[in-house]
Amino acid sequence: MEIIIADERHAQFAEQIAHMIELAARQRGTGIAKRTPEYILSKMQKGDAVIAVSDNKAAGFCYIETWSHGKFVANSGLIVNEEFRGLGLAAKIKKRAFELSREKYPESKLFGITTSLAVLKINSNLGYKPVTFSELTTDETFWKGCQGCVNYDILQRTNRSHCLCTGMLFKPGQKEEVKKLDKGQRWERFKSFLKKVSPKSLLNKSKALKLF
Repeated sequence: MEIIIADERHAQFAEQIAHMIELAARQRGTGIAKRTPEYILSKMQKGDAVIAVSDNKAAGFCYIETWSHGKFVANSGLIVNEEFRGLGLAAKIKKRAFELSREKYPESKLFGITTSLAVLKINSNLGYKPVTFSELTTDETFWKGCQGCVNYDILQRTNRSHCLCTGMLFKPGQKEEVKKLDKGQRWERFKSFLKKVSPKSLLNKSKALKLF
């Protein structure tokens, strides 16, 4: 299994990855996250994507998006092929995408919004912290991407102050702190993190704890 920065050599996987992302969105019932093969390919060509390859198959993928003129960076489209799930591959891909983001955009804040318990755990271990939406990018293009979500009416009603997603943020300067954490410390950090997450976005914290 290789987890590497994607480039034009991986163009053959663009259509497969786009299909994987769309299928996962349908399974979650969110209605968002659809990406065209052309968009996936553009990320590969820019060196803004990470891919896991096994036996000439795309096992997983994640890409980088920049917002607010590069002040904010998001690792998006994290997906693992159904054949390779349950192996901890998502965490490895996200970690490499996180490292790539820090290498290419060292002064940018890394952020994300998610309802996925697994992604919350992965992000927490990387040093992300739960924040209000007001601390995230104000780029209208980013928030327009939520329009296809079944929960978009909540975001509108609250004037974009909160939704079922949890906002997460990593600020430059936190990297060394994260490196020093052992597994026990990460466990304590994750439990502390769950206490700060809105009940609206985490409906089953006991399930989240089992992910560790």
